[in-house]
Parts: sequence; C-alpha cells; structure tokens
Amino acid sequence: MSAYVSAVIVAAGGSVRMGITDSKQFIPLLSHPAIEYTLNAFQKCYLIKEIIVVCREQDKERIQSIVDENGLSKVSRLVLGGASRAESVRNGIEAANKNAKYFAIHDGARPLITVEEIERVVEAAFETGAATLGTSVTDTIKIVDGFNKIESTPLRSQLRAVQTPQVFEKDLYKFALENAGDNAINFTDDCALIESMGGEVEVVKGSKENIKLTTPIDVIIAESILKSRNF
Repeated sequence: MSAYVSAVIVAAGGSVRMGITDSKQFIPLLSHPAIEYTLNAFQKCYLIKEIIVVCREQDKERIQSIVDENGLSKVSRLVLGGASRAESVRNGIEAANKNAKYFAIHDGARPLITVEEIERVVEAAFETGAATLGTSVTDTIKIVDGFNKIESTPLRSQLRAVQTPQVFEKDLYKFALENAGDNAINFTDDCALIESMGGEVEVVKGSKENIKLTTPIDVIIAESILKSRNF
C-alpha cells in the first residue's frame, strides 16, 4: 500500500491578468469549468487519497456543485484561502487528514495536468522527499538590471520552467514552512521553501501542455489541447 497523499488544490487567487472579475477556476473550456478538469485528474490518480480545495468564500458553492455533479468522492474539504498563496497552502495542509504523509500542491488553474504526470511526480517524491514537474526551456533567457539592460545569459541547459504539482514529504514541508516564517509570503512557489533551507527538490520531466491559465491566450491554447485529447 502506498503512502497517504493529500492533494491541496490552490484555487483562491484572483484573475487580474485574465482581465475578468470572476474566478479563473470557472473559465469554460469546451463548456466545462476549468477546475473540473483539474479535480477529475486527481480523482482518477490512484496515489491520491484525498483532495482539499482552497478557494474563495464566494466560490465555495459553485465548486461544491462541481464536486457533487462529477462524483468527486476524494474531495474531503473546501477551505478558505488566505491573503497570500503561502497562507492559502498553509490553510490547505492544516485541513489534511492526519494520516497524510505527503502533500501534492497544485494550481487549480492548471487544468491540463494528466493522471500520468501526477503519478510520476508523486512517485519521485516517495524516493526523494521533494519533487516537482518541470520542462526544459527552449528560449534563450536573459538576466537584466533595473534599467532593462542585459547583465548575463544563464546556461539554457540548466534552466527549467517549473510547474505543479509539487510534492513534499509532510514533515519536511511543514518544517520548511515554519523555517520561512513571515518570509513565506515572498516565495513564488513551494519548492522555494525547501531551497531556502538548503534542501533539494528533484525536477521530474513534465509536459509543455501543463499550462497555467493566466492570460486570455491561454484559454485558446487550453481548448486546442483538450480537443486534441478528444475531450
């Protein structure tokens, strides 16, 4: 029997860059709300034992309707998000089942995640304690100064575009969160918490299709990918 993994789906953010007033979790993709695809993938993954959704108060009723309509039996709790992503994740892990040994933290607005990708990164975390999905970078990346002048060019072979889910052994993640203290709000992802205390995170090969819905063009891309998958 595999270790107990609690998935924490972070779906409490706003939609400023998307240019809409509604939560981007409900953006229709082929007539289905985006978060429905996200939750279904985690529901189907045999390694995931429970799903906790972190959301805004005004979104709880609609998310619960999606859970009920799709028979998402693994969704155990809907909890309120915080003022920052770090606080939202904290709220999610605190609501996890006491038997949880690992947390799989995922952006609710990454609806194209597949069951196979979830399995791959979770299994890597079982071996290493901390793992994330990521892809190689194909563009040349430049580091610029405050005046937008190029300072340096990092080696592309060493760069990865990091995605979610990011999976961590429970005690390791909780220690890293406590170690970060109030600075946790400054970290843009959960891997950075582990990095900040000198820990290592394995990057598992992901897919460039695992995009995050951030701007309107992402919706067009997401629907095109879903059509190619015959949804």
